[in-house]
Amino acid sequence: MLGTPSRDRVAERRSATRREILDAAWEVARDHGLAQITLRDVAQRVAMRAPSLYSHFDSKNAIYDAMFADAWTECLAVMRATADKIPNDARAAIRLYSRTFFDFAVSDLARHQLMNQRTIPGFEPSPEAYAPAVEALDDLHAHLARYGVTRQEDVDLSIALVGGLIDLQLANDPGGDRYSRLLDRVVDMYADNLGLPA
Repeated sequence: MLGTPSRDRVAERRSATRREILDAAWEVARDHGLAQITLRDVAQRVAMRAPSLYSHFDSKNAIYDAMFADAWTECLAVMRATADKIPNDARAAIRLYSRTFFDFAVSDLARHQLMNQRTIPGFEPSPEAYAPAVEALDDLHAHLARYGVTRQEDVDLSIALVGGLIDLQLANDPGGDRYSRLLDRVVDMYADNLGLPA
C-alpha cells in the first residue's frame, strides 16, 4: 500500500527555481548595477525565456521585492549571530554591532543600495518583504536599550553615523579602509555624546 508522500516535490522545484532566479538577479545587479536589471538578462542566466519568469514573479518589481526580503533576511541572521557574542561593555558592544553591520553593507554595493537607498524608481518593498528590516531595527533598539540608549533620536543618530560612513566608503574607497578605520572613533564620539562610560 502506498503511503501519503511526505514531500511536495512540485513546491520544492518551484522554490528552487525562484531561488535560481533571485541568484541570477543578484548577479545581474552586481555585474551591471541594480537599476539595470532586465527580465531578459535574468532569464538568460537561468536558461529561460523572459515571459516564463512571470510564472514565478509577476513583475520586475516583484523580483526586487524578493531581493529586498532576501537581503534583509540575510542581514538579520548575521546581526543576530553577532548579538550572541556581544560583550557587556557598552562601547565595545556598540562597536561590534556597528562593525558587523558596516562590514555586511560594504561587502556588496548592490545589496546595500537595495536595502538602504532608494535607487529603483517606483519600487517600494511590500510589507512582507519589509518585515525582516523591521525586525533588524527592533533588534537594534533592543541592543541599544541594554545600555540605556532608548530615545528614538539617539537610535536614529547611530543609524545615521554608521550609514554615512558606509555610503562614504562605498562611494570613495570601495574595497579600501578610508572610512572603515573611522568607525570605532565615530562610535566613541557617539558614546561620549550619550555619556556612556569609557
